[in-house]
Amino acid sequence: MDKDILIIGGGPGGLSTALHLAKFAPHLTPRILILEKERYPRPKLCAGGLTLDAERILEALGLDVNEVPNVVAGEIRFDFGGKGLRVRAPKRHALRVVRRDEFDHWLAGKAGNRGIEIREGVTVKRILPGEDSVTVETDKGRFTAAVVVGADGSNGITRRCILPNDPVSTARVIEVLTPSRPSPHSTALEETPEGQSGREGIAFFDFFPVPNNIAGYVWDFPTRIKGTPMRCWGVYDTNLLADQKRPALKEPLAEEMQRRGFDLNDCEIKGYPIRWYAPGNKVSVPRVLLVGDAVGADAIFGEGISMALGYGIVAAREIAESCQRNEFSFRGYRRRLGRSGLGQALFARWFISQVIYPLKWGWFQILLWRFLKPVVLLVAWSLVLNWSKKTPGIEPEEERKWLFTPPSNSR
Repeated sequence: MDKDILIIGGGPGGLSTALHLAKFAPHLTPRILILEKERYPRPKLCAGGLTLDAERILEALGLDVNEVPNVVAGEIRFDFGGKGLRVRAPKRHALRVVRRDEFDHWLAGKAGNRGIEIREGVTVKRILPGEDSVTVETDKGRFTAAVVVGADGSNGITRRCILPNDPVSTARVIEVLTPSRPSPHSTALEETPEGQSGREGIAFFDFFPVPNNIAGYVWDFPTRIKGTPMRCWGVYDTNLLADQKRPALKEPLAEEMQRRGFDLNDCEIKGYPIRWYAPGNKVSVPRVLLVGDAVGADAIFGEGISMALGYGIVAAREIAESCQRNEFSFRGYRRRLGRSGLGQALFARWFISQVIYPLKWGWFQILLWRFLKPVVLLVAWSLVLNWSKKTPGIEPEEERKWLFTPPSNSR
């Protein structure tokens, strides 16, 4: 066999799996091979938000994400129509924003430094699980392995090969980049550039599109492109209301950008799908298991990076124990995932998404995001956030309380 453990995809899910295998079972390190179809640093559409859960996982691996160019958001706002609740983490930022090309390149470099082999520019064509091994056909030849990890994202070849008839739930997303402030000469300008400066260092989620059957939100994050401050904007729609009449996905984004002094027509629009987690999603077949978006991202927000890093922990434990037993059915992987802190958070977020988006009335969204702050705080703190603290292998940190300040009115 070429390698005992073959990982398809060199993003956060695949790299986390490899790094945690090297941590939990160091003797397996030389037996791991990652196949990445692109070459680092490769472009990747993603808003790039790193939550505190993601940072805890990286810290537990001995990695310092400050080595990656990033922008910290000291505050997150969850709004409906420009009013809502503010979230802050005392003595620490609420969200860190990275560019995926830079983040993935950095993480791949750390994996390489720890003896994990990565082959770039290899496109997988077909995956054929067998009784004693898995055959992987690529444009660079054929590989065989005892175990294959599908970490190749929402549209990856691994799931299509091993679970061709498995139904999936997929969100639609569009994303654009703009300067950090609008041009003072913009015909779209409704706010002065000075007004926009009050939004710097803040990440916004606004759920105003929900009553129009777009079951998601418009986002606006600070980011940095080659050292230049920018804003990353986009729309996330779970498609839970796809059977209803709804506007084009770009319409709410154009509306929000217009309100802030930007013109969507001046931007390059890019779109991509996100497979989100649902309890019925299959996660493995004998000798092949899935991680990251290949299983599913967070359903409420489409959050993927921290989830992918968490999948890597669970998958690495399953693989390490399977290698020890020399038994690769992966029958316990689904149960292990469901019982993990990650699995509990994914289930909670899926369940919440089935409530807050179908209840699309404006009055409900106003009630939720503007007036039910104690309830939102309780649910968020106990079910949605801090799942990494419930994950073996992540050192516990001091409890930090999230502060909710009175509703903002920025419109």
